[in-house]
Amino acid sequence: MNTLDAIRQRRAVKHFDPNHHLTTAEMELLLDLAMQAPSSFNIQHWRLVNVTDKALRAQLREAAFNQAQVTEASVLFVLAVDIKAWEKDPARYWVNAPKEAQDIVVPWIHPFYSGKEQLQRDEAMRSAGIMLQTLMLSAKAMGYDSCPMVGFDFDKVAQLVRLPTDYAIGAMIVIGKGIKPAWPKSGFITQSEMMIENHF
Repeated sequence: MNTLDAIRQRRAVKHFDPNHHLTTAEMELLLDLAMQAPSSFNIQHWRLVNVTDKALRAQLREAAFNQAQVTEASVLFVLAVDIKAWEKDPARYWVNAPKEAQDIVVPWIHPFYSGKEQLQRDEAMRSAGIMLQTLMLSAKAMGYDSCPMVGFDFDKVAQLVRLPTDYAIGAMIVIGKGIKPAWPKSGFITQSEMMIENHF
């Protein structure tokens, strides 16, 4: 499937075949594609908690107001972000870059984020959003459906996955073989409302 088709056909699907499983090769491909997502300074704040334990999935479903896709989809990721990833050996994010790029970019990271708690969190959440979209489009291109989720008790989910200090939950996402189509697209704001020319 080409990118334009994947964008237009991607939907938040709620009903999945509970007996379907992605193969090991498909999971590796999905993760490889997800790793291609961009992030500021290439920090890669995201951490995907791959929930395979059935009992934990059941608890997460309860925390998500009993949404069936939590237990029925082939894959459930809790997408967490490391808000302090920017200060954890930032040179490693540029290890394969030319030395001249490393020498320019790596020294910028600490002064850019240091002391700016809101910026650190905002940046991590931006990275989470880009990762989510990359996962969803990748899944669609592979012939699978997905559903991004924020309809859950964030504190409970954090407790269940034993979220470390300085991390936050960005969302959950399920991926699998959809068995019922999503509702028709609900509508778009106009392009004239969406795009502002130069100034509000």
